[in-house]
Amino acid sequence: MTNLHRSIGAAAVIPLAAVALALIFPNQQAFLAQIAITALVVLSLDLVVGFAGLATLGHAAMYGAGAYGAALYALHVWAEPLTGLIVGGLAGATIAFLSALMLMRAHGLTFLMMTVAITQILYEIVNKSRAVTGGDDGLYGIVMQPLLGVFEFDFYGRLAFWYAAVVLWLVFLLLRHIVASPFGLTVRAVRDDGDRVATLGGNIFGHRVALYTLSGAVAGLAGALSAQTVQVVGLHSLSVTFSADILVMLVMGGAGRLWGGLLGALVFMMIHHYAAEIDPVRWMLLVGAILVVIVLFLPKGLFGGLEALVNRLRGRAPA
Repeated sequence: MTNLHRSIGAAAVIPLAAVALALIFPNQQAFLAQIAITALVVLSLDLVVGFAGLATLGHAAMYGAGAYGAALYALHVWAEPLTGLIVGGLAGATIAFLSALMLMRAHGLTFLMMTVAITQILYEIVNKSRAVTGGDDGLYGIVMQPLLGVFEFDFYGRLAFWYAAVVLWLVFLLLRHIVASPFGLTVRAVRDDGDRVATLGGNIFGHRVALYTLSGAVAGLAGALSAQTVQVVGLHSLSVTFSADILVMLVMGGAGRLWGGLLGALVFMMIHHYAAEIDPVRWMLLVGAILVVIVLFLPKGLFGGLEALVNRLRGRAPA
């Protein structure tokens, strides 16, 4: 199989998976929309954790900024979905850029704690700005105009799912191109040996700020999608708990592989959905047990394990 055929095949995976999921779960498309949105924010986290090697628990800041930005835009300016999506992406990118100017001067545990602090600060600002954000009541009553002036958002989430799936697909294709570009390769080189890159004249600070800003824009798009499709935005979108959840999804799927982020989001959300129905109190025990097994036996995550299995079946040594 040529590289062209592989690229075409990879590009078709998300649309085919979306069609398959819609056929398997025809009455749960609102839930499938949430999976697609969550997968998008996990992809954004993978850029920082997997490709840049920067551990963070603050990605909810960009996601929440996108959600509140798109919600406020829809409520007070224009309820057109695509422009609202752009507003959400810009809100996430702005928070990420301003944060990165401080964060990229820190390292290790200091960096991690600063990401938590920034998220908590933004959480409190939103919580105290009740007149604008609704405080702990959140923003509601968001009614979106038809997508492209034609497609109405329905109660069952059919349009929401396909809208979110298309955005996820397009962003995934863009990120695949970026991580394989000279910029993406340089970011990975900084992750692996930053001192050598600096010796060769590379701008470590600039590359990390740019990547963090891109990651924030993608997280902001996910937040905007959530606001537009759920039509409610609450403080949970800015919580450290949400940041921890998406980090767990990334570890489950496999960091440093965009496919891993997609798989991790799908598996986690399915477990959450069905296990929580069976036992709403102790369902996280199952997630914890699966995570322990993955860390012990599949250090590259579920996607890395699948990749190793396929290579073994084909008689190839794992990469």
